[in-house]
Amino acid sequence: MVQFYSPGRRKAIQQTIIVTPHELDTQGQGVARHEGKTIFISGALPQEQVEAVIYDNKRNYAKAKTTKLLSSSPDRITPPCSHYGICGGCNQQHAASTLQHSSKSKALGQLFRRETHLELPQGEVIFSQGYHYRRRARLGLQYQTKQKYLQMGFRQKASNDLVDIVECPVLVEALEQLLQPLRQCLSGLDSVKKLGHAELVMADNGPLLVLRHLVALSDNDRASLTELATRHHIAVYLAGNNDRLEGLVEREPHYQIDNLTLGFNPQDFIQVNGAVNQLMVEQALTWLDLQPTDRVLDLFCGMGNFTLPIAKRAGHVIGVEGVDSLVSRGKQNALLNGLSNIEFLHHNLAQDVSQQSWAKHGFDKVLLDPARAGAAEAMPQIVKLQPKRVVYVSCNPTTLVEDSKILLSSGYELSQLRMLDMFPQTGHIESMALFVNKSVSQQ
Repeated sequence: MVQFYSPGRRKAIQQTIIVTPHELDTQGQGVARHEGKTIFISGALPQEQVEAVIYDNKRNYAKAKTTKLLSSSPDRITPPCSHYGICGGCNQQHAASTLQHSSKSKALGQLFRRETHLELPQGEVIFSQGYHYRRRARLGLQYQTKQKYLQMGFRQKASNDLVDIVECPVLVEALEQLLQPLRQCLSGLDSVKKLGHAELVMADNGPLLVLRHLVALSDNDRASLTELATRHHIAVYLAGNNDRLEGLVEREPHYQIDNLTLGFNPQDFIQVNGAVNQLMVEQALTWLDLQPTDRVLDLFCGMGNFTLPIAKRAGHVIGVEGVDSLVSRGKQNALLNGLSNIEFLHHNLAQDVSQQSWAKHGFDKVLLDPARAGAAEAMPQIVKLQPKRVVYVSCNPTTLVEDSKILLSSGYELSQLRMLDMFPQTGHIESMALFVNKSVSQQ
């Protein structure tokens, strides 16, 4: 890009280019080559000719913004959300689901190919509906003193400012319908200036609200929230300045998986996409090829999302989790469902695991579902256990690849790889990989 300077200041003249992207990246940007440089173009899809302005020109790449669409892709759709492009929650509503799936699958495959030199055909993408899938959302609350108005919404793209939302089509419909009455209720509270956030969760037995408040709530506030709960059949929980959660209008939330009932605390982690979670568990069970005599290890097990379905089919299951409250909840869920062949253990899996109790036993199969940081500490110990099969569920392709290298260098082959569209309309890539021990008979 040509730059012109005047004395005392340094200002670049923006360059306008005409390009045709060849692929879509995970941020929803078109990727093109121009004059030997990679250009990332917001608002552009593959095979579209666009006029774009470069606004950030680096040595090896540049960023540009579409100013004019010269030809349109058949994969371009009109975003259904009026906040799209401002709200930072979604970045791919302008792209058809088929393009989102192929782009994310391609990115996953390219990463594995670059880092492991493996050419592995991926299975079909595991997905469900593209909208009204999200069963949990945290809404920021910010009182604007001058306007005397409560903002409620999600963060803007690349900003800490809130987008004051009136709709959110990725939320399950029952939660989206609560946005307006929730705003009205919170706006009328005495403590409206001292609210932190509102978390909406959709359990199988109804919606619930967790309200973070920074000062004690008045009797009037409590009455208003109780009225909201009664009118809209919402369970309401209050989170003050201490760690204790107070049930104002209580209901024991739960969801169903594999014909099992999993109870959870309103603040417990649950998979955001219930439909994809069902499909993910089914696929994991198939890949594990469970037998009635199998001893199975479930690492990062949470409250038993995989552990309990595994226990229905295996001889004995040990679930290991670093959050003590989730371990307690897992034990309760095992009792609730009459499963006596499960042990839940509390261990920090981010530390040296070699002396932990589970690390000294043999297992036929292993499943792990770590957080974004991956499972670097656990991988060498998994190799020492020599299970026949390892199913790795990942929310971060980078750490999945790094952890995979340990298995691949220790006699395991990557047998299956599938992308999970857990978060449609976003660039998040979730995936599942099956590793098979080549030195152990599968009989």
